[in-house]
Amino acid sequence: MPGTRRFTSRSGRELAFTPLGFGTAPLGNLYRAISNAQAHETIDQAWTQGVRYYDTAPLYGYGLAETRLGAFLRERPRDDFVLSTKVGRLLRRTSADKRDGIGKFFDVPSREVIYDYSYDGVMRCFELSFERLGVDRIDISLCHDIDIFSHGSAEASAQRTREFLDGGVRALSELRSQGVVGAIGIGVNEWQVCEFVARHADVDLFLLAGRYTLLEQEALDTFLPLVAAKQMGVIIGGPFNSGILATGPKPGAFFNYDPAPQHVLDRVAAIERVCRAHDVALRDAALQFPLMHPSVVSVVPGGVTPEEVRGNAESMRTAIPAQLWADLKHEGLLRADAPIVDARESNG
Repeated sequence: MPGTRRFTSRSGRELAFTPLGFGTAPLGNLYRAISNAQAHETIDQAWTQGVRYYDTAPLYGYGLAETRLGAFLRERPRDDFVLSTKVGRLLRRTSADKRDGIGKFFDVPSREVIYDYSYDGVMRCFELSFERLGVDRIDISLCHDIDIFSHGSAEASAQRTREFLDGGVRALSELRSQGVVGAIGIGVNEWQVCEFVARHADVDLFLLAGRYTLLEQEALDTFLPLVAAKQMGVIIGGPFNSGILATGPKPGAFFNYDPAPQHVLDRVAAIERVCRAHDVALRDAALQFPLMHPSVVSVVPGGVTPEEVRGNAESMRTAIPAQLWADLKHEGLLRADAPIVDARESNG
């Protein structure tokens, strides 16, 4: 895996991120069920390809992803990888017909989600993740989904954000000061929420899904400059914007979890034409683009099969000519202020 990005948290803990991380939502049987054996093979392929940053959450399969990931990582030297999970959702047993995630997660434990971003809720959620993972240390704890996308309105998002700032962030800060975790932050789908938390809490990292990609760079307006000024870090999830930057603008391609509208299909087609002119695959450019911002420590795509994981690793290793980025800017397909110099720092 090319390069390693070292990030130092407010607690002084240094974390070594591989530029390519591994997101475990698919291991929670997202959209289709997979066996424990396939899940193990997929994680093993990530490890074989040099991936050493792994992100999970209670939401993914309602505990299933944490259990599967923990079973694998428990057999690896603890200092050889970085692990993040999330807080804010407590899982309560329920009947199979009343469980959350029907039609989205398959063959998972029958659980319903209780949102709780309070001090006590965050502490309890963290302890339960520790038990499911079965590891001796969690490196990063992220408050999960206090955004509009998850709660349905700006008012509901604001309420959850305030709940976290009034209680949950104190819990995470205590865990960090005690050395239980190395870094804290939030994981959401909207940069605006990240910016608000960055201005009002002393956190370290933001896992931002889908909002700094080849298609979207609005986060450059105010959020990413603020992160840089505060020496915080960003992990980019959803670098393919739910699929379209991996599949290309084919009929039925997904953007933000829904079929892509025509204007998105047209823009992706234009980006892909520039990539082809340089003999570069669209997915290779999409995966590498966010890493050129100096505040980005890792890019975390999902992967459900060993072949997908291997493909992501190969995309990361592909050389991309600087002229491709310049041409995208010239065509108005990439913001003029988007960094296009590889910011990765190798540890040799």
